[in-house]
Amino acid sequence: MTTPVTPAELYQHGLQLLLDKDIPAWVELWHEDGVLEFPFAPEGWPSRLEGKAAVGAYMRDYPDHIDLHEFPEVTIHRTMAPGTIVVEMRGVGRLVKTDSPFEMTYIAVVTVEDGLITSYRDYWNPLAVSLPGADFAGTH
Repeated sequence: MTTPVTPAELYQHGLQLLLDKDIPAWVELWHEDGVLEFPFAPEGWPSRLEGKAAVGAYMRDYPDHIDLHEFPEVTIHRTMAPGTIVVEMRGVGRLVKTDSPFEMTYIAVVTVEDGLITSYRDYWNPLAVSLPGADFAGTH
């Protein structure tokens, strides 16, 4: 793929990297000081990760827990804020530990500056972590 130019292209490229289970390449899409926030994080789960290294540590083992197969629905909305998009999407796959189906809907607010993610607010469903084997990124 050519170098992503717009925030939407960068985001789509990032989704493909997640499907390819190429977490190191996905982390390279982040600015050194990028912030990943989970506003609906349940108790005991991180609500804010500061810096590329923290994001990488959190995501490092993601494919060992969730085997993503596809993002069948992705809608990207441009905003009036430069470099900021709002994404509505659905991810489908399986939970590795239990081999059970996984499906999650998300809304993300993502800001990109100079071709790197500087802010990512991930509004995922906190009820999903109650599923057996849903220990995303090994936090539990």
